[in-house]
Amino acid sequence: MTTNTASADLYRHGLQLLLDKDIAAWVELWDENGILEFPFAPEGWPQRLEGKAAVAEYMRGYPDHIDLHDFPHVEIHQTVTPETIVVEMRGVGRLVETGGPFDMPYIAVVAVKNGLITGYRDYWNPLALQEHATNFAGSN
Repeated sequence: MTTNTASADLYRHGLQLLLDKDIAAWVELWDENGILEFPFAPEGWPQRLEGKAAVAEYMRGYPDHIDLHDFPHVEIHQTVTPETIVVEMRGVGRLVETGGPFDMPYIAVVAVKNGLITGYRDYWNPLALQEHATNFAGSN
């Protein structure tokens, strides 16, 4: 099965925007009614953001907390639904507040319709950052 290149290309473009710290442009990749979910979110962190405005508010301060340097591993898998991809990736950089290293594996399930992200389930391990990122969680 081949990867839906439109969804994969949109996703890869979004990763570059995150590296460029262009959060406004990253948010523009979202559908007005897009949903961002964090199934493993700890208590006090958002589990579901509904709508582009909520995603924008959540991501507003991201570069103030995590300074991404690279995504050295990105593997995109096609699902039986052509507009949906599953992404295995790793983001590296540093935690701005402490200067400590940031090295996080992710799995994301991303749905795209009409060239925009309509759904994004972000499976990351919040325990890896919890002690350093309380300010990030509280900024939402």
